[in-house]
Amino acid sequence: MPTTATRRTPEETRNHYIAQMGEELGGLFYALWQEVAWLHNEWHEYAQLFGTKQSRIALMNEAAPAFFRIVQDELFDVIVLRIARLTDPPKSVGKSNLTIQQLPARINDDSLRQKVTDLVNTAVAAANFCRERRHRHIAHRALDVSLGVTIDLLPNMTRENISGAMASLAEVLNAVSFHYANSTTEFGLVSNLGGAVALIRILDDGVQKKAERIAALKRGELPADNTHRQGL
Repeated sequence: MPTTATRRTPEETRNHYIAQMGEELGGLFYALWQEVAWLHNEWHEYAQLFGTKQSRIALMNEAAPAFFRIVQDELFDVIVLRIARLTDPPKSVGKSNLTIQQLPARINDDSLRQKVTDLVNTAVAAANFCRERRHRHIAHRALDVSLGVTIDLLPNMTRENISGAMASLAEVLNAVSFHYANSTTEFGLVSNLGGAVALIRILDDGVQKKAERIAALKRGELPADNTHRQGL
């Protein structure tokens, strides 16, 4: 069956889910839907920069290696944090959390509640490595890990297990939306006109222009493009 895309404003999307699911479940679902959609957006941008072509890595290393190393590390940790938060327990320290574990209690249909519970449990297990990294490396710094004296190493972080955790989150939300709204979301279909690819192209232009200036100076020539920089 072919899929169709529906374009709505954020407010229209929220109202749509509330109309289909009721105020409590619909409001919660929309908040989770936003988080999962943004997670896929961040992962897409990360992959475009650091997981697509070696030539892009080389370009970033030529342009600003220290800066892009910071971007790589921090964006990766943000993605890990978002997955960890989305699979946290419903409450911590007496406060309610925005997490997929909130969903089953708000579903009245017994069969769907059991299905979503099973999917939630699968997603929680698939994201366990993210919560462990958060506890021992991001939110806190485990002393034994920092000193290199532990045999209990941090979990292995791969594109495969990140993608698997994200797919499990999407399955939870799509099971709910298919039941109530007869629709699902292709969270992985991301296209950002002003995203990582646009940055890569500008970097490439800049690096090439820099090389041309250096070559002209070595020949004892004044570069043709001898304009002053903006006051950036």
